[in-house]
Amino acid sequence: MRSPMLDRLYAELAEGDLRLVKLVEAHRAALRAACAADDDIWLIYASSFDSEHFDANFTGLLENPARMPYAVFDGARLVGMTAWLRADVSAQTIEIGNSYLHPDARGTGLNGRMKRLMLNHAFAVGFRRVEFRIDERNGRSQAAVSKLGATKEGVLRAERITWTGHVRDTGLWSVLAAK
Repeated sequence: MRSPMLDRLYAELAEGDLRLVKLVEAHRAALRAACAADDDIWLIYASSFDSEHFDANFTGLLENPARMPYAVFDGARLVGMTAWLRADVSAQTIEIGNSYLHPDARGTGLNGRMKRLMLNHAFAVGFRRVEFRIDERNGRSQAAVSKLGATKEGVLRAERITWTGHVRDTGLWSVLAAK
């Protein structure tokens, strides 16, 4: 049984044309098309949503009860995905991850709006800490969370093995609720 706090957390979110909708099977084709727009980016992700691996990883995302994934919409167009991960209600900590945006949506401010919307919502439902775990090779994501006011707490050395076999060093970043 999931906690009431997580039920409140995993709600659909919106701000203007930006909508975060609970990811469901009906989003498969549109998300596959969005992810296929940049097959090369998956080399710095822990798992791949490229053309070859998309279906297995999409199914796994939907079936994993520890993940709460969203389809990201800009107006009527599905442009990516993001998720709540590693929920620890007793510690009031949650992670935002599994984020990807179509190349056309990058650099538009959409990612910052999406992450601020998620941060504000997490704090409003009672979480006190939001984490981001980022591959040390992913400078774009590190710069983006830094703009949100996240603090880099350190590097988890050799923290995981990615789908390519790369032994990944993971930067741990966090944002705390205002006191």
